[in-house]
Amino acid sequence: MLPLSEIFAALGDPVRFSIVERLLAEGEVAAGDLVSGSGITAPAISRHLSVLRDAGLVQSRAEAQRRLYSVRPDSLQTIARWTMDHREFWESSVARLDALMALEEKK
Repeated sequence: MLPLSEIFAALGDPVRFSIVERLLAEGEVAAGDLVSGSGITAPAISRHLSVLRDAGLVQSRAEAQRRLYSVRPDSLQTIARWTMDHREFWESSVARLDALMALEEKK
């Protein structure tokens, strides 16, 4: 697994993010099916899949002539762990924002 910065960089591209979203929603999907209806060429999808694979976000397997892709659960667990590790920061930030908004409403 690569560092989180590389995972987030891979997900920072809207096309790659939508590929991961689709794989999460549909499960394993053939590369050719990812091209259908996307408006993106097969070589471009292939490059995006390569970036996602290099970042450890997706895995592939061959089935006859098809290449099937799926999300690697461990990569999403890494993101979830990082998010939960920073939960206290976000909760305290929201609490400070709530307090500030309450003060503004009293004015």
